[in-house]
Amino acid sequence: MNKPAASSSGSTDALTVEARIAASWAALQEVKDPEIPVVSVLELGMIADVRAAESGLEVDLMPTFAACPAIAVLRSEIREALLRTGVQAVVVNVVFDPPWTTDRITPAGREKLKAFGLAPPGSRCDGPTTPRIEPVACPYCDATDTVLESLFGPTLCRAIHYCRTCRQSFERFKVV
Repeated sequence: MNKPAASSSGSTDALTVEARIAASWAALQEVKDPEIPVVSVLELGMIADVRAAESGLEVDLMPTFAACPAIAVLRSEIREALLRTGVQAVVVNVVFDPPWTTDRITPAGREKLKAFGLAPPGSRCDGPTTPRIEPVACPYCDATDTVLESLFGPTLCRAIHYCRTCRQSFERFKVV
């Protein structure tokens, strides 16, 4: 009979650690953004790392904005989701280095944002940080005859646009 290898802490074997981390990533797929409940924290690219810690797991959470009002809720929901997998302890660190960018949103996340009526962000460039005014496709009719109504939407991460074709106002996730 093969004896499992011990982890660096000596208390659990490496296969158990790998399985625990894999189960954690699956559980994190179920943690939805409180402000946009159709997308998970994984689809938004908000999880920087999951790793074994001395008594459980440690997760690095990258908020979409430094002053995101949902940080406390996200930390709690991540912790609860991971505890349900049988982990004894979970530490959720909020990290800002590297900073989260909209390039981290997965293709599935972008599709879900659009289906929710929220225009997904375009890709960002590493050039100037001044917001670019560019045509934005309406999530309802896909027309690009749209205008920016307000750079300030209901949350820090969204702006309000208007479609001249279908005459719908819609929000767009800001490019960061």
